[in-house]
Amino acid sequence: MVNYIIRRLLMVPLLLFGVTVLIFLMLQFLSPVERSALYVRDIPKNERVLEGVIRKYGLDKPMYVQYWNWLVGIKDQSTGKIEGGILRGDFGYSRTASQPVVDMIKHRFPATIELALLAVVPVLFGGVFLGVLGAVNHNKFIDHFVRIFAIVGWSFPDFVFGLLLLMIFYATLGWFPPGRVSDWANQVIQSGQFHSYTHMITLDALLNLRFDIFWDALRHLILPVITLAYLWWALTLRVTRSSMLETLRQDYITTARSKGLAEKVVIMRHALPNGLMPVVTLAGGTIVGLLSGVVIVETVYNYPGVGSAAANAAVSLDVITVLAFVLLNGFILVMMNLLVDILYAYIDPRVRLD
Repeated sequence: MVNYIIRRLLMVPLLLFGVTVLIFLMLQFLSPVERSALYVRDIPKNERVLEGVIRKYGLDKPMYVQYWNWLVGIKDQSTGKIEGGILRGDFGYSRTASQPVVDMIKHRFPATIELALLAVVPVLFGGVFLGVLGAVNHNKFIDHFVRIFAIVGWSFPDFVFGLLLLMIFYATLGWFPPGRVSDWANQVIQSGQFHSYTHMITLDALLNLRFDIFWDALRHLILPVITLAYLWWALTLRVTRSSMLETLRQDYITTARSKGLAEKVVIMRHALPNGLMPVVTLAGGTIVGLLSGVVIVETVYNYPGVGSAAANAAVSLDVITVLAFVLLNGFILVMMNLLVDILYAYIDPRVRLD
């Protein structure tokens, strides 16, 4: 097991290198003037000054030199200060957020994580439960209901479903408002008396024993969580159902039943562990998909996360911010694939580890 984990860890730098190369190649579609936004906040309008900026930051040099400068930064000869460099945490300046990209991510990413974490619970547990329920009751009423539920969820666009929920539960009933918190709760959070330990408001509210703020933040999260979870819930349900149906037809399940074991024991002890193998593989992609799907959901619900910032940047042609979002998603994808491979090796003894 240790050798397997070491081999997988050694592959991570190579995968991340490939991600950075792809992102850098995307940068090459921009002109040298547009790429200078990595180093300067306000691009000068004077043509002579523009040429000076391009020469100063080596944007007219060979591609491999530009790639190295993009990774580690470039030293300003006049001040001696290193500017840029994604390995130093400098992704450039976000024109739409009016701050460095890394500061925007630090400020908004906890909100996105909070939304995705709350959405992944109903996705995995609800999808697995309904999938197993449909497979065990194959071709019965509950199975047909589950299949229709999955088909509708898989075919329903996120933004349509989100707008529908907003019309019903906010515009008509006034129960679940958009945004992250109400104005009064935001004033308390910004007052200095509220300690932001994790910048996830629901968790910080519990740590501060402010249950009123916790409930207010939860009210704002209910509709985005349902919208974000519904599509992936349907996918998890379909995969679980198909895998369980195949598992229940195996010979060892027939043997277990012939021994007189209770049906519950056959399902839970023999069928479920093997039937969930594809779900484990899907889980990593689900988390990445949830983080990617927040672009639409956060925009619909005016939720101040990384996804809505990326959407605003795309509309405003703030390419530097969009590419930083793509690089962040690529990093998450690589790390989640590593975690899934390790979990798969623990669960499935057939995986060769040495």
